[in-house]
Amino acid sequence: MPISVNIKKRNVGNEEKPVYRYRLRWRDETGREHSRHFKLLSDATRFRDELISASTSGTYVDPRSGKVTFAVYFADLLTRRVYADGTVKAMTLAAAGVPFADAPLASIKPVHVERWVSSMHGHLAPGTVRTRLHNIRTVFKAAVRDKRIAADPTAGVRIPPAPTSRDLVIPTPRQVAAVIGAADPSTAIFLALCAFAGLRLGEAAALEVGDLDLQAGIVRVRRQVQRAGAGKVEIKAPKYNSKREVAIPPELTTMLGDHIATLPPAARGLLFPNTDGEPVHQNTIGHRWRRAAAAAGLTGVRLHDLRHFYASGLIAAGCDVATVQQALGHKSLTTTLNTYTHLWPRADERARAASAQLIADVLGRSANTNVIRLPGA
Repeated sequence: MPISVNIKKRNVGNEEKPVYRYRLRWRDETGREHSRHFKLLSDATRFRDELISASTSGTYVDPRSGKVTFAVYFADLLTRRVYADGTVKAMTLAAAGVPFADAPLASIKPVHVERWVSSMHGHLAPGTVRTRLHNIRTVFKAAVRDKRIAADPTAGVRIPPAPTSRDLVIPTPRQVAAVIGAADPSTAIFLALCAFAGLRLGEAAALEVGDLDLQAGIVRVRRQVQRAGAGKVEIKAPKYNSKREVAIPPELTTMLGDHIATLPPAARGLLFPNTDGEPVHQNTIGHRWRRAAAAAGLTGVRLHDLRHFYASGLIAAGCDVATVQQALGHKSLTTTLNTYTHLWPRADERARAASAQLIADVLGRSANTNVIRLPGA
């Protein structure tokens, strides 16, 4: 916090050709002296006012604090803060891709962040761009908190709009049947778990035989497969720690039972082992999906859209929001509503259907009767 600020006009030229500059000097709360030079008195005055304002608001930052580079500060931040493993990986991926990694924090402006965001458009999905900007924003917010910089340069930077519920791609039953029918037997079972139990790709890949209670018709989701680099995978808790039990229909339990009977001893209990007995890699599943989709003539549909297909089926069957949230393992009811709200009947549609049922109960006629005559009319 500056405790004294003064401006002095100085001749930095000579007597014959004077060149005037305005030196602004101040001392911070530790007594350390700082100075800056300006060509114009107005610029010096404006900077002085900013210093005084920062002093009053408690947002003053030592100019030397922002000389640390983004990369160095980020590396230090990871040693001080506790993040989930998945968050560390996501933040590291984002930090590795910024063009200002070697720039001092204080030199990074909103325009630099905007150019970086703009460079990601076209080859990355909007959701991925949003996630990477969010992770970088976390770093700058920490830098503001640590008084390395006075303001977050990501503040106000526009990000791609989040996909709306109406942007969902929900495959038809015919399309789901075609892609499952075109897949090899093991992949067909994998896709069936996504389409008829709503499992995420990583959750299905991590399933073990012991996670299935075929007699009760239950799949227990306890873990997920995540990429670990160099073609390796690691097993983690499911997203948002969404451990859950999913009720599955008899047809799916029969399919799973037949699949388990074909597993080799090297599977070590895994439902979908790789050739080396390890959990199948997500890239492998992605390749198998693309091959099956091509064989089925299916375009514009992702494997994840099978999860939307499952959710739409639950909603069409009359399941409420809490039931759908639990089945899908969403973090909150808000997530479920934001994603699928347009699939539930509107309030006026529900009221109309309920009213029609009341009329049918009272008059003993079909709710579709065109002309209704009340008793005694």
